[in-house]
Amino acid sequence: MMSVMANTSLAIRLQPAEQAQLEKWGSAQGTPQQVALRCRIILRALVGQDNVSIAEQLGVSRPTVQLWRKRVCAQGIGGLWEIAPGRGRKPQYDQATRDGIIQATLHSKPKGMTHWSCRLMAESQEVSKNTVNRLWQLHHLKPHLSRTFKLSRDAKFLEKLTDGGVVFEPARQDAGAVFG
Repeated sequence: MMSVMANTSLAIRLQPAEQAQLEKWGSAQGTPQQVALRCRIILRALVGQDNVSIAEQLGVSRPTVQLWRKRVCAQGIGGLWEIAPGRGRKPQYDQATRDGIIQATLHSKPKGMTHWSCRLMAESQEVSKNTVNRLWQLHHLKPHLSRTFKLSRDAKFLEKLTDGGVVFEPARQDAGAVFG
C-alpha cells in the first residue's frame, strides 16, 4: 500500500518590521534579482499561499519554494542574501598567474620599449589579451601613462626652463628679503 503525504507547507512567522524589510528589498532598484525573487516567495508564503501556487505564480520549482521557507525559518530573513559557494563562473587562471601579470606590469618593461601593451603582456604571460586588459582595469593599471618626468630634446630647453638664464627660486620665508 502506497501512502501519499499531503503537501504541507512550513509556516513562517515574522515580525512586522521583518515583513516590511522584505517588501522594501523586493521592490528596491539595487536589490539583486535572486534576492528579490526570494523576498517575493516569502511574502507570498506569509499570506498563506501554498508551495505549488507560489511556484506557479513566480515561475520556480516547488522545491525552491520549500528551500527558502526552510532557510527563513532557520536563519531569518538575513539568509535570503546568502549565495551558496560554488556558484558563478570559475576563474580560468590561478591566482599565481594573475599575480604574475600584475607584478610584471608594475616591475618590468619589454625589451627595447617604454611600457607594456596588452598584447605584448598577453604573449609573454601566455594568456589572452582580454585577460590582461581585464586585470589591468580591475587593478587600475595604465602602463601607457608614464609617471616620470621626461626631459625635452630641445637644445635650448635649459635656457627656456630658466627663462633666459635667470633660474626661478622658491619664495623665501625671510621677512625683509627683497629680490631685484
